[in-house]
Amino acid sequence: MIGKVHSIESCGTVDGPGLRYVVFMQGCLLRCQYCHNPDTWKIGEGKEMSVDEIMNDLVHYLPYFESSNGGITVSGGEPLLQIDFLIELFTKCKELGIHTTFDSSGGCFQEHPEFLRKLDRLLELTDLILLDIKHMDSSKHQALTGMKNEHILSFAKLLSSKNIPIWIRHVLVPGISDDTSDLKALGAFISNLKNVERVEVLPYHKLGVYKWKELGLEYVLEDIEPPREDKILEAKTLLQIR
Repeated sequence: MIGKVHSIESCGTVDGPGLRYVVFMQGCLLRCQYCHNPDTWKIGEGKEMSVDEIMNDLVHYLPYFESSNGGITVSGGEPLLQIDFLIELFTKCKELGIHTTFDSSGGCFQEHPEFLRKLDRLLELTDLILLDIKHMDSSKHQALTGMKNEHILSFAKLLSSKNIPIWIRHVLVPGISDDTSDLKALGAFISNLKNVERVEVLPYHKLGVYKWKELGLEYVLEDIEPPREDKILEAKTLLQIR
């Protein structure tokens, strides 16, 4: 099985527990205004890699996984756009007892029988999902990402019904995703999910702005600065993060 891969980080520390072998897949349906990887957006680009190529490199890091309770994380882009590749990759990983995680916005989730069949198979092989919830208000979500969010929230509810462990991530952008009522709504939504192991507030930053400029894209959040510490603490309180 061949996948389109953007890049690989061999010893990641922020995309799941322990040391992680992070595979960034190419392609995404969302166009988040603060995205720090806009170079992963285009579908069909990226380096062609086989599952065996990744596994042949991955096995060199098994001692690090064992000592840190780490494993593999597939991110992007949106990894679910290449779900067949993920199924084969995670099947090989589970044969070696490797902890498996993927990071998703849920943007390509669809209640189509064939997709759901493949998703069920993938979830059987998945230990943890990092789920990015950009915004609770669907109109504001569309303004921020180019897409409404109803199907994304349905994806979160499906994962809860199947009791698949998730970490929820929310990027806090001043004036866009830090409104008190919106954060309260997100907190209420999270409280009704049965499978949430962790909630993370990720402060907005500008580290990826140079990529936008290199790609000739307009960065519309140019004038927005990272959130103040008191706003971060307020968000954590509203999302009931302890």
